[in-house]
Amino acid sequence: MKFGVVVFPGSNCDQDCVQVLRDVLGQEVVPLWHQDSSLRGCECVVLPGGFSYGDYLRTGAIAKLSPVMKSVAAFAKDGGLVIGICNGFQILLEAGLLPGAMLRNTSLRFICRYVNLRVERTDTPFTNRFQAGQVVRMPIAHNEGNYIVDAAGLKRITAQGQALFRYCDADGQVTNTANPNGSLEAIAGLCNEAGNVLGMMPHPERASEPALGSADGRGVFESLLSAVAYR
Repeated sequence: MKFGVVVFPGSNCDQDCVQVLRDVLGQEVVPLWHQDSSLRGCECVVLPGGFSYGDYLRTGAIAKLSPVMKSVAAFAKDGGLVIGICNGFQILLEAGLLPGAMLRNTSLRFICRYVNLRVERTDTPFTNRFQAGQVVRMPIAHNEGNYIVDAAGLKRITAQGQALFRYCDADGQVTNTANPNGSLEAIAGLCNEAGNVLGMMPHPERASEPALGSADGRGVFESLLSAVAYR
């Protein structure tokens, strides 16, 4: 499978994604510079974490104007697989590829630690290697991860089952104390209605090898491989 990892000025998790996809999973990976318009025949596009354009405006607000994002939007509209991680999630929101927006964490502090996530669905290209209700561990590292959406948007998200991951405790219970940033409905990962675009604040690439403390994040990428294999 051929992956493209978009590189914006300020991306700092692009090489983490490349390393996991290429060296751990043995897949073809190409960097996609933000000023390029070609996706170079990629089957999945990854928007990595970091601080695109220094987060000088709103997180992702400048990155959404990059030439590559026009191609990503067209790719997603045609059913192409897209995953945005942390800052990549924020960019997808700003670009209108996912509903809602991000506010600062309710603690008003940058949070960097492992969290527990409950897998809500297993019938998507991003979660088919998990079990429904499974609790997985992945790290977060963000200042603006407080997901919000209006009432109409929340109704659609709920009806369509678009929330794929929720923050939870070790027993899988969704509680306020287990929600690190105050996200609405404890949403940690969200897909579009078509199910081919995923945004998630936790970093699966930082939890894809046991030496890092968890290999649970590898399931996201293995799910993508399975989805493409059976298309």
